[in-house]
Amino acid sequence: MLLAGCGPSVNRYLLIESSLRAHDPKGADAIVQQAEKEYGEKSHVLYGMDRGMTLQLAGDYQQSNAVLEQAEEELDRLYTRKIRTESLAFMTNDTALFYEGDSYEQVLINVLKALNYAVLGEWQDALVEARRIDQRLNVLSDRTQEKNAYRDDGLARYLSGILYESTGDVNNAFIAYRKAYETFDATRAWSHTAVPSQLREDLLRTAEALHFTQELAEYQQLFPDSRWETSQALQQLAQVVVISYNGRAPRKEDQFLDLPISLDALQLVLLNRGFSQSNRQSNRGVDTVLYGLNGRVVRVALPRLVPQKTQVPVDRVSLIQDNGTRVALNTELVHNVTALAGKALSERMAVITGKALARAATKFALAEATMRSAQQASGKNAGPWVGLLVGLLTKGLAVASEEADKRSWQTLPDEIHLARVWVPPGRYQVQSQSDGGSHDTLKPEAMRTLSLGSGETAVLIQRVMP
Repeated sequence: MLLAGCGPSVNRYLLIESSLRAHDPKGADAIVQQAEKEYGEKSHVLYGMDRGMTLQLAGDYQQSNAVLEQAEEELDRLYTRKIRTESLAFMTNDTALFYEGDSYEQVLINVLKALNYAVLGEWQDALVEARRIDQRLNVLSDRTQEKNAYRDDGLARYLSGILYESTGDVNNAFIAYRKAYETFDATRAWSHTAVPSQLREDLLRTAEALHFTQELAEYQQLFPDSRWETSQALQQLAQVVVISYNGRAPRKEDQFLDLPISLDALQLVLLNRGFSQSNRQSNRGVDTVLYGLNGRVVRVALPRLVPQKTQVPVDRVSLIQDNGTRVALNTELVHNVTALAGKALSERMAVITGKALARAATKFALAEATMRSAQQASGKNAGPWVGLLVGLLTKGLAVASEEADKRSWQTLPDEIHLARVWVPPGRYQVQSQSDGGSHDTLKPEAMRTLSLGSGETAVLIQRVMP
């Protein structure tokens, strides 16, 4: 109960964000690495996710993949969870469960690995991740019955198509592009992500290259304003793909529901929280003592998503050739992490609420039984005092231990943007500028001079922290 009243430690994600704003991704990675013990045994996967992202931003792509690979292997092992873990979570809170991440987070593990391999120019390994993405999404689609649920991933499919096309596999590229288009189109109502204009051009180009006349005619009818270069015309050019991580991922906080089961308990809850304060954080130490003494308040904790939306809708990237020629790219939204997090939480909320209510009722019943047993065992004289003390301890502990599972992959951005362009072979310098007007260069390794030959592809990754 004393621990419940102590203030929280410094939020490591605030420190990570400060480092990223200061263009110090290595410092951000050091913060995650130093906090490994704080993650705990139940959050090994989350540690791997966070570390994989910060290592990627720091330019250590091989180590990023090694850490992400460990996280993916841990996910496979978690399919055989022990029953005692579930039991402990039921008696305390869901933070006692092993963190597996939401489905979209699991897919992003493979997306980040594929990007790491692509930046390193290890295209065959990148294609392995593309096939893993396909397998993971097929399994997800098979086990998800609701059509409006998250059951496919537009970004993952689109990236797979880019990887296939960049290695000359136009047929698989077209299949991936088509699945990406279908996913973007089917989920735009809740994902708030339109079909990227570049993807439309990619569909037209690959359909033409494969001589799919029927599909080409259909897409021409769907995208009458789209213009594209043929695959043959692009063969002598070099390709640049920019991945832009924009803003901060949403976070979660506790939403406490204090349920009185007597009139005096109702008065206490109203005095303590107020009608307008029911969803706000309270002093948990005070609540623990007050509700423990009263003994007639059941607390339920539910997670609530707190968006941290970016104010930068477009990132502008310039490729400046040695002769002064400038090629401008505008990134497009291809992945709305906040929308995906909201969708994932809403899909699980009924189950989370049911478990929380059952857990709170069970803890209250056990605390009540323990208090009565202590009273009877202490006799007439000492019984009331012992009952009061035991009730304070057991029911206060029931209140203090109630906490929502607020874990999430917070080193992710709010949005992921993408830009793709073909340019003549040569040497280029890269500049990036957000739509808000503040000049923000790419990471140092991306600012290197790009020497591009015919048919080559360069993948650049940047983090924009407005």
